[in-house]
Amino acid sequence: MPFRLANVDGRAALATETHYFDLESLSDGAFSSDPMEAISRSDEMSALSAGLNAATPTGPLDGAALESPVPRPQKAFGIGLNYRAHAVESNMDIPDAPLIFAKYPSCIVGPHATVELRSDGVDYEVELVAVIGKRCKDVAVADAWNHVAGLTAGQDISDRPAQFMAKPPQFGAAKSMDTFGPMGPVMVSTDSFENPDDLALTCAINGEMRQDSRSNDLIFDIPSLISTLSHMMTLEVGDVIFTGTPAGVGFAQGKPLVDGDIITTWVEGIGTMTNPCVRVSDWQ
Repeated sequence: MPFRLANVDGRAALATETHYFDLESLSDGAFSSDPMEAISRSDEMSALSAGLNAATPTGPLDGAALESPVPRPQKAFGIGLNYRAHAVESNMDIPDAPLIFAKYPSCIVGPHATVELRSDGVDYEVELVAVIGKRCKDVAVADAWNHVAGLTAGQDISDRPAQFMAKPPQFGAAKSMDTFGPMGPVMVSTDSFENPDDLALTCAINGEMRQDSRSNDLIFDIPSLISTLSHMMTLEVGDVIFTGTPAGVGFAQGKPLVDGDIITTWVEGIGTMTNPCVRVSDWQ
């Protein structure tokens, strides 16, 4: 049974399109309030989700204090140049292997959090994010989806001056400043999608559509990324993979984020994030 995991003010909840159900209360205490614990118990969440029609909602989802559905991953990976059209707009060759970097978990915030700009060259990057649901190592591509708890939307916010201040470019720090990892609004189980390898995703700035693509344009799809990463290191429950961004980033258009901008991120079957931008002190 499909389920949607939300984090409402720090508490795990199952969600419908309109309401949320506190998971600890719904399960009569079988679950704690910790969303990270819930991620490891997908089968049980699925069973509880099947009975939501008979349960009393805790509250409406609209207006709820949503935080990242995966608030404390041990590891957060980013994948660079992983959409064909984005590689072309960046004047880069199509990579022969995934360009993997660390996106430090301290940057992760919720789906409506404020993004703090620390230079005049900050960029948006809509991404589909895969969440690991089972501790795994040396996973075969054909078995990879069995290790995914769900999918969510993400923004790989990137400070381009910090990224390119050194040669070769440095990704980790430039993409991991505080607030540079919005995620949400919910994590959706993979059985919710007819084809989890082909989802639409968009990003608009102040209502202007900048990115509009489908995840079937990924060069390295989610199963291949999980297989590659798991052959390098053990993947833990709650680890997240920001799978890459499609064409249309601000860097390619000369349109960096500025104070007052509103980033609207949408992924098919998952939902919408709305993140306002505020210019704060420079990182330099």
